[in-house]
Amino acid sequence: MISLQDLIDFCDLTPEEVQVVAEHEHVSQAAAAVLGNYLLQSQSGCEQIRDMLMDEIRTAVRQRDVPHALQLVSTLRHFLHEHPNAAFRDAA
Repeated sequence: MISLQDLIDFCDLTPEEVQVVAEHEHVSQAAAAVLGNYLLQSQSGCEQIRDMLMDEIRTAVRQRDVPHALQLVSTLRHFLHEHPNAAFRDAA
């Protein structure tokens, strides 16, 4: 039987990134790992995951949950480092 850890290992996301997708999409972590893997293979999926991270940061800030917001910022920084095609682009 495939475990949650197997699914996370299969996708190119950290457990923290999978958790953010799960929270944002209101799905289980297993479903989030599969969705995250799918998004990473799609043309604009990295940007979508980046936007999920940004949404969750905004939510944590609005709720004044500073520790969670800081953890999410760290997760975003790692995600952008590992997936440079998700970087914010300047409008021309």
